Amino acid sequence: MPRTLIWDVPTRLFHGLFAAGFIAAAVIALGLGEHSPLFPYHGIIGLVLGLVVVLRLVWGVVGTRYARFGSLAYGPGAVVGYFKGVATGRAGRYAGHNPGSAYAAIAMLAIMLGLAVTGVMLGLGNEGVKDVHEVLVYALIGVSGAHVLGLVIHTLRHRENIGSSMVHGRKNAEELAGIRSARPLAAAIFLMVIGAWTAALLRAYDPGAQSTTIPALGVPLQLGDAEEGRGRTDGHHNRDGD
Repeated sequence: MPRTLIWDVPTRLFHGLFAAGFIAAAVIALGLGEHSPLFPYHGIIGLVLGLVVVLRLVWGVVGTRYARFGSLAYGPGAVVGYFKGVATGRAGRYAGHNPGSAYAAIAMLAIMLGLAVTGVMLGLGNEGVKDVHEVLVYALIGVSGAHVLGLVIHTLRHRENIGSSMVHGRKNAEELAGIRSARPLAAAIFLMVIGAWTAALLRAYDPGAQSTTIPALGVPLQLGDAEEGRGRTDGHHNRDGD
């Protein structure tokens, strides 16, 4: 079966940024902890990922065939049938997302959007959503783990490194199933928008107060321990006054 272009560059860009960003944020938050000087950066990464999800939602409407959400619209019967096929070794082949990965993709986007929203709420001082934020973190870890497991099963059963298709964009599929263009210009525009957003967040970051400002909106967000940040700031003012 020929190697056919399935995934456009914007889809691959979003996929890579999403995976790398979530891993980095999770390592900082769960591995280093909230008292680490790097902890505020997990919030900045979360804000960047929030934008990535928003742009991915836009691309899910105007993107190429397999980037659109219509290609993820499998009914419950298709999902059940797919997993039965996985269990019996008779799962069908799909040019784009299979029913399992389609639902995993939708779930990961929804959970990450929830993480971004609750993260902003925490930054605004709403501590009541802290438990929800933490539950969403572990939910995303669980869904991501299931997704990776599915990739491993597919690779072993079909002897196709499907994970690499999100790097070069090609899969074993009929030529007529492929897309005409990888849309590199759209990817470049998305990358510039994400880069400008990230740079603005970093420029506005105040290490002493552990805070930043949402670009364009001018809304200040606390990214670390507010009391600790105020303590360092007050101490700085006291030294200046002495």
